[in-house]
Amino acid sequence: MTGSSHTLRLVLGDQLNPGHSWFQTVDPQVVYVLMEVRQETDYVLHHAQKIIAIFAAMREFARQLRAAGHRVRYVTLDDPSNRQSIPENLAALVQHYAARRLEWQSPDEWRLDVLLRSWAAQQELTTEEVGSEHFLTARHELAELFAGRKQWLMEHFYRHMRRRFGLLMDAQGKPEGGQWNFDHDNRKPWPGTPAEPLDARPVHDHSGLWAMLARCGVGSFGDAQAGEMRWPVNRSEALACLEAFVQTALPHFGDFEDAMSSTSPRLFHSLLSFALNVKMLHPLEVVLRAEAAYRQGRAPLAAVEGFVRQIVGWREYVRGIYWAHMPGYDEGNALGHHLPLPHWFWSGETGMRCLQHAIGQSLRTAHAHHIQRLMVIGNFALLAGLDPQALHRWYLGVYIDAFEWVELPNTLGMSQWADGGIIATKPYVSSAAYIRRMSDYCQGCRYDHKQRIGDKACPFNALYWDFFARHEPLLGGNHRLGMVYRQLQKMPPAERDALQAQAQGLRGGLEAL
Repeated sequence: MTGSSHTLRLVLGDQLNPGHSWFQTVDPQVVYVLMEVRQETDYVLHHAQKIIAIFAAMREFARQLRAAGHRVRYVTLDDPSNRQSIPENLAALVQHYAARRLEWQSPDEWRLDVLLRSWAAQQELTTEEVGSEHFLTARHELAELFAGRKQWLMEHFYRHMRRRFGLLMDAQGKPEGGQWNFDHDNRKPWPGTPAEPLDARPVHDHSGLWAMLARCGVGSFGDAQAGEMRWPVNRSEALACLEAFVQTALPHFGDFEDAMSSTSPRLFHSLLSFALNVKMLHPLEVVLRAEAAYRQGRAPLAAVEGFVRQIVGWREYVRGIYWAHMPGYDEGNALGHHLPLPHWFWSGETGMRCLQHAIGQSLRTAHAHHIQRLMVIGNFALLAGLDPQALHRWYLGVYIDAFEWVELPNTLGMSQWADGGIIATKPYVSSAAYIRRMSDYCQGCRYDHKQRIGDKACPFNALYWDFFARHEPLLGGNHRLGMVYRQLQKMPPAERDALQAQAQGLRGGLEAL
């Protein structure tokens, strides 16, 4: 469509929400603009599946908009007129359509928010930013809620959200089951039964799209799996995934929420985060569907509460943290860690079986669940002293659901304690014992989870004690770490020295682990 238009409306790749009020009326004077640009493929090295899935979903969204009667301008990556920059493309399209007005939905990432506002301020045409109509809280609502408080505890926010939306509340306005949080019931290792449900996600062949990305020279890593991609590309597919999760996995989700398995990587997780984060699904509809399963007696309270907490509590909370502390939050490095990521972060080729599986799964599927991210990969990175900014870029690139607003606080705050304790009241680290308890990863590993010293000793053990010894000036006064430091102080000096020497050798030879 080359005719003039009064208004251009920009739709970003993570704003694929057909329920947005924009799309409820067809206006021939409005052109919806979607674009594939190197600016977005290249700002960090992405997993191939992430680029493919987002572009495939964008193309499907454009197709559905056209089918509904809307005017759409879709700029493909290989379009000769593509300037490979959002503002430069917008400038060209404004001129092309003789548009007098530009509208965009609020971006979720700080860099795009600044980019669009700065560009719009320099234009002569009328511009307007509207909400994305997706989140349950406004950008700065968390900061307003915690104004004047020393600590911004997620639990306080979560209870506020439960009350606000009436989620899992009884007739007296009390939490169902008499308590707000059933986390202690959701920490069981998986014994092998019940069986992992069949993967109900759709199968797509995006080999043509992958070939286009290769022709354009787009850099990526991980397994493309373009011929059998398993990620939903539209709302109907995402809704089918939600229903399959509620029917087959939610009843067991709570029990095994923290469990890990080398043979069943999905276990009972929803894998809905990609559909949520590109806005095919709305968070409230997702948790209400889970709550309905509890009300109908088809899922236990602990499982549903844990799922609701992830979405209504944690997801909204970290977004509030992000907007309260950007810019600058991404530069945090409270512990002064600077070691580069070893090569096996891009290959999975390490003798540590837990990392081999967690990283290998990430590279194969562009997904790992929260315990794999936090207590295996993130745990090792923190204990070894890896550069948190390098780790942030890796997490942002490797995971299908990683957008900076959600990934950055999870990585730098919750995982790496690089924000100095804004999110986590203590660093989340463990020795091999935790991984042994929650997974089968230690079986057949090159390293012995029981040993702390020697060539066969699991690296997690010496690194764990050395981490606390190295950071005692900063962490020694933390009341949540009192037991750790009492144990450290009781150790004979020779044992402490041996652990320190073991850890120094490990940190100097990460590439060979």
